[in-house]
Amino acid sequence: MGEIFAEPRNWVALAFIVFFALFGKKLWGAIAGMLDERAAKIRAELDEAARLRNEAAAMLKDAQARRDAAAEEARQMLAGAKVEAARLAQAAAAEAEAGAKRREQMALDRIAAAEKAAVDEVRVTAAEVATVAARQVIADGLSATADERLVDRAIAQLPTALAQRRVA
Repeated sequence: MGEIFAEPRNWVALAFIVFFALFGKKLWGAIAGMLDERAAKIRAELDEAARLRNEAAAMLKDAQARRDAAAEEARQMLAGAKVEAARLAQAAAAEAEAGAKRREQMALDRIAAAEKAAVDEVRVTAAEVATVAARQVIADGLSATADERLVDRAIAQLPTALAQRRVA
């Protein structure tokens, strides 16, 4: 047995065993405490991570709901815009048609006025030609006595002609 204590390695091993026998419990408690503390920190971090994950999931769900609501609102706005565009197009078409009818009526009125003016001009011209022709015929074919009879007959028919004009 003397040889066992002669080796320095054996002394180191013995010192190690004695050290652990004396301080092992305290050392084990300190190491276990550090490990427990580390485990508690990790557990707290895991709890915090789980809480943050749940918050993130709730926020994601909320964001998806808002996105879906915004998409639905956009679809409704688009549908409303299409309806409004169709209504405006219909109103514009109706207004354009009414404008075209007004312009057509104005053109017809102008044509009617031009026709009336042309007819009046033709009547005036015909009356002037008839007057000139009547003068010529009267000047060429009537004598003084025939002229007197014609004037007397016209004067006699004057009240009847005036009465007919008043009625018309």
